[in-house]
Amino acid sequence: QVQLVESGGGLVQAGGSLSLSCAASGRSFSTAIMGWFRQAPGKEREFVSAITWFGGTTYYADSVKGRFTISRDNAKNTVLLQMNSLKPEDTAVYYCACGNRFIPTNPMVYNYWGQGTQVTVSS
Repeated sequence: QVQLVESGGGLVQAGGSLSLSCAASGRSFSTAIMGWFRQAPGKEREFVSAITWFGGTTYYADSVKGRFTISRDNAKNTVLLQMNSLKPEDTAVYYCACGNRFIPTNPMVYNYWGQGTQVTVSS
């Protein structure tokens, strides 16, 4: 079993920054890709960003490209999401996930999910 724990959410004004962290644990932890998704009230969960665990290839949704940066620390089993120039439309619960298939934008290929962390951007 794999556990994912997100941290770093909070309230920030538009134009500000937040950094999210996701720590993975579990004796069986092994993954090909780790990703971030978000879900705003009344909306479907949407892809934000992903990174391949060994090669470090990154993927971004068009809505966050140039503002968000994903990175990983293999030694600590941690993935980070640096969010800059935040906008009110970035407000959502952000979820970390890991999976073993290289289809980064499809939530169905992710096997494990964290509990989510709230990000609120005020205008």
